[in-house]
Order: sequence, then C-alpha cells, then structure tokens
Amino acid sequence: MSDLKLIDAYKSNLQAYSLEQLRRIPERGTWSLGQMYSHLILVALEYLDNVEACAEAVSEQPLGKTTAGENLYARGGFLPIKIKLPDLPENTPSNSEEKEDLFAGLDLVQKRIREWEEKVDLVNPNHKALHEGFGWLNAREWYDLVDMHFRHHLNQKQELEQKLGL
Repeated sequence: MSDLKLIDAYKSNLQAYSLEQLRRIPERGTWSLGQMYSHLILVALEYLDNVEACAEAVSEQPLGKTTAGENLYARGGFLPIKIKLPDLPENTPSNSEEKEDLFAGLDLVQKRIREWEEKVDLVNPNHKALHEGFGWLNAREWYDLVDMHFRHHLNQKQELEQKLGL
C-alpha cells in the first residue's frame, strides 16, 4: 500500500470516530487515538522537512546509518514491537485536536508526499540529514520513513480501537 493509500485508510477510520472516542485514553500509559494521529502527522511533517533539507544541502555527507538504521531499512520497516518514548512533554502529543485539524494535517502530509514523489530520487543521495536513532539519512530514506512510520502505528491503532470497543 502506498503512502497515500495508507493515509487515505487512516482518514477513513478518522471519519468514523466520535470526538469522545478520539480523545479517550483507554488506560494509563497509553495515548488516545487523537494523540496517535497527532503524533503521526507531526512526525511525517518532520520527516518531509528532512527530505527538503537534503534537497537543499550543498555538501555531501560521508557518514551513513547506524546499525539500527541499517537494520530498519534492510527489513523495510519497524519491528512489530511497542516503542516507549521517554515520558517528556515533547513526547506527549496533544489530546485536544479537533477532527478537522487532524484531517487537515493528514491532507497536508499527503500534499507534501505528492510534491516529493516525482523528485525525491533526483536529490543527491549523499546529501543527508541526521536522524537521532538511525544516523545520516538521504532524501529517499527520509521519504520512505514516512510510510514505515504510518505502517508501524497500524498495530497501535488496532489495539486502541479494541480497547475502545470500536
């Protein structure tokens, strides 16, 4: 499933949720569906900003991916495990977004994906931006990370829906 179709599926699900369902945190230590959507949007936009940074880079970066980055790209995605971010304010997405805001965010992500899909492979592969965990990634790798991240959260979405009785 391409990035755009996957995001369409997320949008379709979003349509069916009530605002109360989006904001309800099913149990301590988990996010609401709305927080998960907010996280997906913010991270995708950050990754796409890095695609742009690679395109605008003027010097080549000889360094590459970390071992975790090499493993991620060799697998083509994240392991099907829960990744717990440190319990810091910057790792806690907003739980007050309106459905319209989330739709607008997903629309923006799709628009930015479309802007890059034809030209991402024209960017010098040695122009890179640093990912904290995966090392130096080029534009194509950042672009592909958007899809990997959306796919990674499908299990979380299913779990949250089950806990909410959806």
